[in-house]
Amino acid sequence: MTAISDAITKIRKTESDADQLIEDSKTKSIELMEESKIKAHEMLQEAKKSAENDAKNIISDTESKAKEEAKTIVANTNTQVKAIKDVSMAKVDEAKSFIVKNIL
Repeated sequence: MTAISDAITKIRKTESDADQLIEDSKTKSIELMEESKIKAHEMLQEAKKSAENDAKNIISDTESKAKEEAKTIVANTNTQVKAIKDVSMAKVDEAKSFIVKNIL
């Protein structure tokens, strides 16, 4: 009888150990899932920050290029305006001379 009693005790102990192992596994699984969620959230936040920084850099570079292009356009326009003004002033001088000759 002692052998049967020992066997039953061992079976109960094994079942208890198995139940405890299942509970420990469930607890560990929940902990791992929570850690994974936290890490995923942190990675998402880092990705967002990185994307925002990239966007800021792209915008800054684009603004710088646009400003340089605007400076070039203004310089070219000023040159064209000066050329047109010079031609116009030359014609004004011709007109003055013409008027002076015709009046005198």
